[in-house]
Amino acid sequence: MFQLLKNISNTKRSVLIIALIVVLAITFETFQQLYYIKRFQIADNVTFFELLKTQSYRWLIWLLLSLILIWYSKSQTSKNKTTLSIVKLAGLIIGLVIINILIISLSQLYVTGDTFSFSRLFSEYLPFFMYQKAPIYTLGYIAISMILYLYFKNEKLQIEVQELSDLKLTNARLFKKLSSKIDEKTTVLNIKIGNKRKIIPVEDISWIEADDYCVKVHTTNNGSYTMRSSLKALEDKLSTNFLRVHRKAIVNMSFAKELHMSGSPNLILENDLQIPVSKSNLKTVKDFLN
Repeated sequence: MFQLLKNISNTKRSVLIIALIVVLAITFETFQQLYYIKRFQIADNVTFFELLKTQSYRWLIWLLLSLILIWYSKSQTSKNKTTLSIVKLAGLIIGLVIINILIISLSQLYVTGDTFSFSRLFSEYLPFFMYQKAPIYTLGYIAISMILYLYFKNEKLQIEVQELSDLKLTNARLFKKLSSKIDEKTTVLNIKIGNKRKIIPVEDISWIEADDYCVKVHTTNNGSYTMRSSLKALEDKLSTNFLRVHRKAIVNMSFAKELHMSGSPNLILENDLQIPVSKSNLKTVKDFLN
């Protein structure tokens, strides 16, 4: 039974549970009346289905009035539950039960053919049906209220989860789009000089040469700084504008003005400095310049 409920949609599950509650309530009340009739010998040859038939229109009225409860429960879903809202719900349920009792009392008065009078209505019919119907009608409305609250709350949560899922996908797409445009390479080199540190913007670096276990960073103002690093480590950090042109040199191609191919290939920088280009890196340099 529980496995079957899991395999159907929330709407169908809620309708099925409410229908089951109504059927159980009607069945219980019919058996209860049948017991009292036989126990106190109120009538002879009364069957379960005969009693069920007389109950049908009363429960139909109860169901129609429950539409008001459905509307109210849905309107309260987006609001936080407070003591006041619970009091309002309790007042609505009591009001619906009183209306139910009044309608079926008037209906029974009409069906039995009794002469209508307020004294008869308030002294006989209303007290009788209030005692007989009010408890089960109230419990039924409370059960429906709880089911509806859970249903609409779950529906709201599903919408919020879907919105969060869509937002997550949107953010992932934006991140992918932005990450493809943002250069995550370093923008400065932090070089230790004695007890101080020199911050050099990479855009001011013209080229870098290997120097044993260190490198020499040459800047556009003809300054040179020794840094404890390797060309390979710097090559990974620097932007794609920096090319490894030789096993001992990395050049900022923004400052390269010519590529000489006669004899040994070399790059001519804007300050007319010549940087040798190895044969293994020559194609990379040509592709970049093209």
